[in-house]
Amino acid sequence: MAATTLVFDPRAAHGEAAFDAVLNDARDQAQARQLPYAGIVSAQDAWQLVQAGKAQLVDVRTNEERVFVGHVPGSLHVAWATGTAMNRNPRFVRELEAKVGGKTAVVLLLCRSGKRSALAAEAAARAGFSHVFNIAQGFEGDLDEEQQRGHQGGWRWHSLPWVQE
Repeated sequence: MAATTLVFDPRAAHGEAAFDAVLNDARDQAQARQLPYAGIVSAQDAWQLVQAGKAQLVDVRTNEERVFVGHVPGSLHVAWATGTAMNRNPRFVRELEAKVGGKTAVVLLLCRSGKRSALAAEAAARAGFSHVFNIAQGFEGDLDEEQQRGHQGGWRWHSLPWVQE
């Protein structure tokens, strides 16, 4: 699922309208695709929204992925699944609500490729979150022809801020 990237300058006088436009466009596309959550935003738009204080970024990958692959500085962490068996976290929705300050917060979910975060967004929406969005292509992007990530799309590929321990 590709996201439409709307380039905007958060310092511009009309920046507030641009932020609203990004989220409204994501909502419109979500409705057209009949997604069960608020929508999909690009990694670039997600970073701009977070930088402007308009949304909270929540990484839903395992703690091990965050440590060994890298993570976005200042992002919150609520694992969708844990362990090597990737068992679903039964407390995900409660933990998400506690970390973001309630179900009305604007939340942007990030995983490796955008697939787990889509499932997490769906679960959050079913639980009553009204402004939960998935970040397209996740942290590492889509698989390339060699079945490897990191070479096309994703947070890191777009040279957005990240750190590795």
